[in-house]
Amino acid sequence: MSKAMKKGAILAALIMSIGLAGCATTGQEKALEDRVAALESAVSAAQSAANAAASAASDASSAAQGAQNTANQAMQAASGAQACCDANGERISRMFEKASRK
Repeated sequence: MSKAMKKGAILAALIMSIGLAGCATTGQEKALEDRVAALESAVSAAQSAANAAASAASDASSAAQGAQNTANQAMQAASGAQACCDANGERISRMFEKASRK
């Protein structure tokens, strides 16, 4: 056998032994599958929690929008009431001026 073939055979044997040593045993494979299943379950639970949080945030946003609309209506009503009060105050002032001129 030539030196190149011997080196190639040794190199192939070395690579195969490293490859086989890196392979998981059946027990290790089962443990990895169990870990993957647990991680998938955790991811699913986290996604469910995130979806619930997004739904709650959407509900809160809707409630806040409703509150803003109510506040805007109250501001309009208050502005109308203030205008009425201002008009009444002016009428009363004119009445007193008219009464004091007599």
